Amino acid sequence: MAVHEHPRHSSGFHLPSFRGYRATSAPESASAHTGTHSARAYVFAALRLLTGFVFLWAFLDKTFGLGYATPSGKGWIDGGSPTKGFLGSVAVGPMESTFHSWAGGPWADWLFMLGLLGIGLALVAGVALRIAACAGTAMMALMWIAEWPPAKHLSDGSASMSTNPFVDYHLIYAVALVVLAAAAAGDTLGAGRLWARLPFVRDRGWLR
Repeated sequence: MAVHEHPRHSSGFHLPSFRGYRATSAPESASAHTGTHSARAYVFAALRLLTGFVFLWAFLDKTFGLGYATPSGKGWIDGGSPTKGFLGSVAVGPMESTFHSWAGGPWADWLFMLGLLGIGLALVAGVALRIAACAGTAMMALMWIAEWPPAKHLSDGSASMSTNPFVDYHLIYAVALVVLAAAAAGDTLGAGRLWARLPFVRDRGWLR
């Protein structure tokens, strides 16, 4: 009889201990998961805000000639062209002559500047990130082609100064925009959740 009671006693002893272990570890695991998710959300939010500021600052500098990339007095409001300098100086790549024909065109200036403003505002506010990702990727792709990293030499034979045949900062920005949209990065430190609940947005996923 004692032989049979010992296993039952042993089983009765270990079972509560095992259950207690699971009961205490599950909340800890859930808490750790929540903390990791929260940290990830804030990292994406920080990336979104910083990237948005890059686009917004480019718009402001080119509009008002703040003395950084655009000299004072050469801003858009002063009659300067946001695209003439960059596109007019393209000296390599399959679209060299095409970019030269676009340089300084009113339609190109307006499209470029509205793109910078729209993408920048969308990122900072955390809304319409999918649209911003599509528009920003198209813009970055054109700028990548304009600089044409695969080339070692320019049309005049001088060194292109390219440091990588494929990856440059335009590609990094494009990937960042796609990642931010896929991660719904506007939900943290942004108006993404409120935007997604609007009737005309809720029924049209591409607007989120």
